[in-house]
Amino acid sequence: MTRSCIARRHIFLVLMTTGLLLSACVPSTREESAPDTVITETAPATESAWLEPFFTSPENRPSSGYEGGSDEDLAAAIDRARLTVDVAAYSLNLWSIRDALIHARQRGVVVRLVMESDNMDNEEIQQILDAGIPIHGDQREGLMHNKFIVLDRSEVWTGSMNFTVSGAYYDNNNLLWIRSTRVAETYTTKFEEMFEEDRFGPGGRQPTADPVATVNGTQIETYFSPEDPVAGYILAIIQNANESIYFLAYSFTADDLGAAIRQRAAEGLPVAGVMEDGQIDSNQGTEYDSFIQAGVDVRRDGNDGQMHHKVIIIDRSIIITGSYNFTASAAEQNDENVVIIHDPEIASQYMDEFQHIYDQAHP
Repeated sequence: MTRSCIARRHIFLVLMTTGLLLSACVPSTREESAPDTVITETAPATESAWLEPFFTSPENRPSSGYEGGSDEDLAAAIDRARLTVDVAAYSLNLWSIRDALIHARQRGVVVRLVMESDNMDNEEIQQILDAGIPIHGDQREGLMHNKFIVLDRSEVWTGSMNFTVSGAYYDNNNLLWIRSTRVAETYTTKFEEMFEEDRFGPGGRQPTADPVATVNGTQIETYFSPEDPVAGYILAIIQNANESIYFLAYSFTADDLGAAIRQRAAEGLPVAGVMEDGQIDSNQGTEYDSFIQAGVDVRRDGNDGQMHHKVIIIDRSIIITGSYNFTASAAEQNDENVVIIHDPEIASQYMDEFQHIYDQAHP
């Protein structure tokens, strides 16, 4: 059975049986203590039935048409929504997502979008507006760079994939499905800050009040920059790595994160990475040169499209992903989301994606 089919089966099972059972305290990667109360949710006893990563496959792109990608899994999930669909999209032109949003609106679902204003001038966005779906642009210099969708306030789809043809079919990306009312609540709070309160970038709310949740025994941390000190959290995780560090980076110019990775490599920790070839050449202050000079095993990607991941895998058990590039702009100016998942089984799937991209890459 394909991953897509498995995901559809899992989503169906979760929609029928997910429940909230008890409250507990959990540890956090942050220096401060974890929230006093964290809702613990229990999903069906099916492997990864509530949590599923999807990965684009540019090398298997159909010769004609754009079908069979992860966007179809996301569109199918939108088709199942019954109450609300909230979308935070840096850009959007996929017909599958456009049609799913319009169909949701037509059957009475409340559909709302927040977007980067500079990316709203296309036919698909106009068709969404014509269908009566409201779109709120950020109208600011910094980027509304999020890529997440909250369905029925009970599940979240997020990751590095823009909801575009290039994002789904030409670029290397990940799309992560999380079935959790607790995580969905956190994303909904962020969405409504942008959509209802018109608050973006450094003018956003206070740091996330309750960023840590435990779902089916897996710890999930959710952060939003610039209001949360995301760079500091990532730095702490890198510094506390015990076994290995692997990364896939579209853009990497953050000196502190680069220095921490080089330090761990110098201490003998296995470290390897792949970076987007075009960004290495165009970024001022890229960490690639410093990695090479320090003897870190880092490669240029081999995809004709973009290697668009923003992923760090720690000790083959912790995954850092989301829309957050490893740059000062992501930390200080843009609206970004980061999810940190403590789960060896999910990490193994990200390791498979890392190895696939690493094998195609070159020095």
